[in-house]
Amino acid sequence: MTFTEWFLVFLLLQVIHFLGTWKLYIKAGRKAWEAAIPVYNAIVLMQIINRPKWWVILLFIPIVNQLMFPIIWIETCRSFGFNQRKDTLLAIFTLGLYIYYINYATDAKYIEDRSLQPRTALGEWVSSIAFAVIAATLVHTYFMQPYTIPTSSLEKTLWVGDFLFVSKFHYGARVPMTTVSTPMAHDTIPGLGVKSFLSDDKNKNGLLNKLSLPYLRLPGLQKIKRNEIVVFSWPSDTLNLMWGDKSGKATYKPIDKRTNYVKRCVGIPGDSLEVRDGYVYINGKRTVLPDRAKPQWHFLVDTDGEKFSRGAIQRYNIREGFIRKNGTYLLNLTDEEAADMKNNPIVKSIEKQIQPKGTYDQSVFPHDPRYAWSNDNFGPIYIPKKGATVELNAKTIPFYEQIIRRYEGNDLEFVGDDIYINGKKTDTYTFKQDYYWMMGDNRQRSLDARNWGYVPFDHVVGKPVMIWLSWDADAPNFLAKLQSIRWDRMFTTVHGSGKPVSYLWVVILLIFGYTIYSFRKGKEKK
Repeated sequence: MTFTEWFLVFLLLQVIHFLGTWKLYIKAGRKAWEAAIPVYNAIVLMQIINRPKWWVILLFIPIVNQLMFPIIWIETCRSFGFNQRKDTLLAIFTLGLYIYYINYATDAKYIEDRSLQPRTALGEWVSSIAFAVIAATLVHTYFMQPYTIPTSSLEKTLWVGDFLFVSKFHYGARVPMTTVSTPMAHDTIPGLGVKSFLSDDKNKNGLLNKLSLPYLRLPGLQKIKRNEIVVFSWPSDTLNLMWGDKSGKATYKPIDKRTNYVKRCVGIPGDSLEVRDGYVYINGKRTVLPDRAKPQWHFLVDTDGEKFSRGAIQRYNIREGFIRKNGTYLLNLTDEEAADMKNNPIVKSIEKQIQPKGTYDQSVFPHDPRYAWSNDNFGPIYIPKKGATVELNAKTIPFYEQIIRRYEGNDLEFVGDDIYINGKKTDTYTFKQDYYWMMGDNRQRSLDARNWGYVPFDHVVGKPVMIWLSWDADAPNFLAKLQSIRWDRMFTTVHGSGKPVSYLWVVILLIFGYTIYSFRKGKEKK
């Protein structure tokens, strides 16, 4: 929906609110017209139900308001004497329309000085849980989100089994577009395995998807810098087109519910990017990665059948399995590790496995035989910048087709050699937003931009800032995972230079101090 359509929905909700509550406003000593003025009516309602005015703000925050509306319905019922369990259930299951019954079919009396304390222990427990969930949802959605490293694409920089805190406010929090969804759940509900949001899977123009909000992002503290690690929504999550499949078998999934990926942003808007023999070049110069980055490639290591010692495997930090065949190992190593391994007496030879220039890999963007590119030799390619204009023709359209059609919502047609956008013949296109190039440090074991192309800024989720837990994700059970905790990685920063330093001791001191403070405050109250 557009902002105009949402404004009309907002006005409709104001009419529904007025018709269902104007008599109750009068019974509470207010004027009927006060129930009809948008926003002001919510402030007055907070006074009627004896709740703080700042609650009104929560009513306008997407996702959080889903939790607040039932609370307001219940509080309204209770302010007029309808405080039984059946009243609570009717208020919730009728989506607040039970208030119409109280407004028109009863002689309800306003209780000005009603007690705000829950009537039962269960009520107090439910109330506490509800506001804890609201607070957590607010933090999770707009400030800081926990995230787990699922794959080895950034191995030796971020490990599988690392749990991150991802900042939403560095680049500006993306306001949720999916308005009806389970709080703090991404695309599925944990433990149930069912979809966490309501939408029409196969029709992006369906009714439920019409309820989605337009893209909106809060102001950020900084722009994405080259070589920063970024969490983003995977652009190709709903496509079968990434590998050149033209069958059109694509399903619809809202941007904010697509699978979250974490990669390094090696190219920013306006850059010219090229990969030569596995190394990234920006604007013709080989990029210099931060000292914590550990780019790796496949190396074929011949030991003439001899096995590496456990100590050697630990020394080279080989965390992924190796393949032994005819006395050789296929290892994932950094250049430094490979150079050091040459000095191992059992190593007869070591060779980096690079696809030669001119090799065509269909899985590589833009999936066109005219561009004989592979993961190791790729480009050059232009990374689109908002406001920049490019020439469109048969040679360039493979790079920008998905941008024009999917990411920026245009109608794109081809009539012979002519290109039509929104019904108009054109040979140029001006980009509406910035795009980024995201790659894994694990160069030959990473599904990244070399496969699906550009990442639009509206897909950016946030910036990883800290590892709060790290363990072996492949451990067979929970107890084994606890025993595998990597204590030296806990509460280390993601970005920065030098060896990561654990601040676990600071966290322990803060928890200990807060515990002592809470104990003393509780003792004083008693």
